[in-house]
Amino acid sequence: MNKLPLKTRAMILNMLCEGSSMRAISRMTGVSINTVSKLLVDAGEACAAFHDETVRGVKAKRVQCDEVWSFTYAKAKNVEGAKAAPEEAGDTWTWTALDADSKLIVGYLVGGRDGEYAKAFMDDLADRLDGRVQLTTDGHKAYLEAVEGAFGADVDYAMLVKLFGEPTGKKNERRYSPGECCGTRKDVIEGEPDEAHINTSFVERSNLSLRMHNRRFTRLTNAFSKKFENHVHMVSLYTVFYNFVRIHKSLRVTPAIEAGLTDEVLDFEDIVKLIDARAPKPKRGPYKKRAADNSN
Repeated sequence: MNKLPLKTRAMILNMLCEGSSMRAISRMTGVSINTVSKLLVDAGEACAAFHDETVRGVKAKRVQCDEVWSFTYAKAKNVEGAKAAPEEAGDTWTWTALDADSKLIVGYLVGGRDGEYAKAFMDDLADRLDGRVQLTTDGHKAYLEAVEGAFGADVDYAMLVKLFGEPTGKKNERRYSPGECCGTRKDVIEGEPDEAHINTSFVERSNLSLRMHNRRFTRLTNAFSKKFENHVHMVSLYTVFYNFVRIHKSLRVTPAIEAGLTDEVLDFEDIVKLIDARAPKPKRGPYKKRAADNSN
C-alpha cells in the first residue's frame, strides 16, 4: 500500500493542530483531501488509544473541569431545516478535566451535555486518578449526580457558579457571548475543599487553547465539523499534542513530563509511528505455483 513519506504525514498533523483547515492543508501540501481526512481518522484512533493507555495513575491534587461548545453540521436551532442532517447534527460539547498543577488534560469526552455524558466523563476521570483530589466544576447540575457516582465521599468537591448580567448601556446590542460576569459563588458539595483553590481558571485557559488550535472550533465562520466522528478524532489528536508534544510556556516542559507520565518530549513523527504500529500488517499470498517448464 502506498503511503505518504513520514515527514509529510507529520507536517499534515502539525498543521491540523495549529489551526489549519483540512482543505487548506490539501492545497498547501498538494495532497488529496481524502488522504488528509484518512490521516486524521487514523491519527485520532491511534491517539485515543495512546491516551487511554498512558494517562493512568495520575497523582493530581487539584482537578478542574469545564465544557467547550461547538456544533456539528448545523447549530441545534437549524438542524430541523437542514438538508440531510445526520443523527449527530447539532450542539457538540467537549468535556475536559485538567490537573491544575501539571496542566495535564487528564480526561476528555465529546458528545452531549446531559447527565449521561456527565456520568461517563466522571467515571472515566475517576479511573485515571490516583488518590484523593480537590475537584472544581462549573455550576452545571449534571455534575452533581455524576461526581457522587464516580467518587462517592472520596473527593473534596466544590462548584464555582458564575453570575452573569447585562453590560451597562448595551442591553439592545446583539452579542455572541454570555453577558458580563458580575460575580461568583463557591458552593462546597462534598468533603473539605480549600476555598483558595476553588476555581476553573486553568481549565478555561486550556479550553481557549483548544479552541484556538482547532479550526473546527472557530466561532462565526463556516469552519465547523461536518462529521461528528472527525470532530472526536481531532480532539483526540489535539489532546496527545497538548499533553505530550507541545511545550507548555510557563512549565517549560510538556504537561505529561510535569505529571511524571514520561521523561521525553514526543513529536509528530512519533504520532505517525503510533498510527503505523496500529496498521494491519500486509498479507502475503497465497501464490500459485508456477507450472513446470517441460519445453526441453
